[in-house]
Amino acid sequence: MILGIGTDLANIDRIQGTLDRFGDRFRNRVFTETEQRKAARRADVAGTYAKRWAAKEACSKALGTGLRMGIAWKDMAVSNIDTGQPRMQVTGWAADRLAEMTPPGHEAIIHVTLTDDHPWAQAIVLIEARPLDGD
Repeated sequence: MILGIGTDLANIDRIQGTLDRFGDRFRNRVFTETEQRKAARRADVAGTYAKRWAAKEACSKALGTGLRMGIAWKDMAVSNIDTGQPRMQVTGWAADRLAEMTPPGHEAIIHVTLTDDHPWAQAIVLIEARPLDGD
């Protein structure tokens, strides 16, 4: 069953401007060390950050809260599996909210997809509840 869905569109040039203006202060407030290492390895640093920004916004919407109620930017983190597919990990308040949303006897699966076409970056997050017994 679907527990939540969220989407967000971020402007890459706006993220670049924020990086230019605030640098590490912005990076350290919003992005985990893993996300920062990923961006540093990419040719399009701002595009990489913009996709992750959009994913965090989309995840907060899928959690049904937006960025309020105690959720922190770093409570949601995008990493990639070996094939390159993105995945969303939640900690802190976001993990608490996810647990609260998940029906008994189910596990929550967070699906995320990212795309960009300059100057836009987009993310879609879908949260699924899957029965633990495999039904």
